[in-house]
Formats: sequence, structure tokens, C-alpha cells
Amino acid sequence: MRLLIAVPVYNELKYVGPVLDKIKAYHDEILVIDDGSSDGTADILKQRTDVHGIRHAVNRGYGQSLIDAFAWAGAHGYDWVITIDCDEQHEPARIPDFIREIRTEKWDMISGSRYLQPNSQDDLPPIDRRSINATITKLLNDAFDLGITDAFCGYKAQRVCAMRKLRLDEPGYAFPMQLWPRAVQAGLRITEIPVRLIYNDPTRHFGGQLDDAGVRLNHYMDVLKRESALGASAAVALPPLPVELPMTESCCSPAAVSSSSCGCGK
Repeated sequence: MRLLIAVPVYNELKYVGPVLDKIKAYHDEILVIDDGSSDGTADILKQRTDVHGIRHAVNRGYGQSLIDAFAWAGAHGYDWVITIDCDEQHEPARIPDFIREIRTEKWDMISGSRYLQPNSQDDLPPIDRRSINATITKLLNDAFDLGITDAFCGYKAQRVCAMRKLRLDEPGYAFPMQLWPRAVQAGLRITEIPVRLIYNDPTRHFGGQLDDAGVRLNHYMDVLKRESALGASAAVALPPLPVELPMTESCCSPAAVSSSSCGCGK
């Protein structure tokens, strides 16, 4: 079994070196996809002879970086790709957990979940992000009978030949809205494993209009509706978009997140 760790990066000068060093403690086959960084990240990567690299001349989007990683892995004979973000919000120490599940040969996609087993060490996510995640996760579960708890975690292991079947082409942050429906329609075997909920910098932003939570949710819904219309496996029709996002902290307070009483996204 040949495994590749794929790390999408965009302006991660602060984190890219330490993150790659931590990953190498667990696996040494690494691909970095630099999505048009302009902060010096590219200069750091040029000095690394111990990782493979793809460089986008301009910013093409998070989803495109993952799509390119899957294509690169397939072209170079890898069987699995673990995708891990470069902002220290995914712990490389969890890589062995993914490898253990890969070796069971039970799954085609193993998705990290920050909400599968909440604990007292978890950080409190920005309210709008948790609310959107809970909303989208519920819609996906209702429409496709997925039974997942975290629609947006990018820490995943994906079987390369399974990803090839999906013909993914959504380039931006709405990539999961295409990934999940197509994975179901292709009959992929999916499971989740727990990962820590970490938010080192809650001020990090998406950029442009997507920094507005309402605009972001509308965009996600547009892509999800398109994907539901393309496939025939949705169990139920997607409901209308909520008029107002629930942004209260009552359910996702630190005490609630660390206890079984928090029902967000379930």
C-alpha cells in the first residue's frame, strides 16, 4: 500500500516548515500544493528537497488543490492520500489512526470528525462556522443518509481509485458539497474517526464575500442543490435555505461541547 500525505497551502509562511517537519515524523512521502502563495511560502518550499510539490501560479482554490493532489497521486502510483491542512489545526500525530483504518480494507474514504467524540481539550469554534457546519451536516445526512458528524473537516484519507470515479471539479471552499453527494452516488464506503477540534486563530478568514456567513451558506447551498439535481440517489429533497442563520452560543459553549448534551450536527 503506497500512501501519500497531501498538504494544501496558501500563505502559510508561519506554519509550513514546522507542520512539514511534524508530518515527516510519521510519514515521509509528502506532496505540498502551493495555491499561489504570495507571502514567502513558496521560497520556503523551494528550500525543501524532502517533499514533492505542485505550484499554482495564481490562487485557484482549496478544492482545486485537493483535486490536483488526487490526480498527482494517481499518476505516481499511490493507493491512498491523506489530506492535512497546514495551519496546525490538524495534528500529524493522528496519521497512525488513519493508517490503521486504511489497513482494515473496509473503507474508501475515512473522514476526520471534530464532533464525533468531543472532549474538554477541544477549542470553541467561531459561532458562524459551527452553525454552518451543523446546518450543512444535517442537510447531507437527511438527503443522503450519510450519518456523519462533520461535513467540513479536511483531515481525511481517500482511496485514490475511488476519488478518480467522482470526477471532482469544484475548485473552492464548497468542495465538500460536491464530494459527499458524489461519494454516496458512487457507492463509496465511508467512515469517520475522531480528531481534535483546534482553532489556533479564529480570525482567519475565507476572503472576499465568503467572509459573510450568509453569503457563504448560500454558496454552499447552491453547490449542494446543483449536485443533488445531478444525482438520483438523494433520499429527500433539500429543504429551503433558512431565512436566518442560528448564531447563538448556547449549544456550543465550552461546557456543552465537552459534554454529551451538545447536539450540534447530530
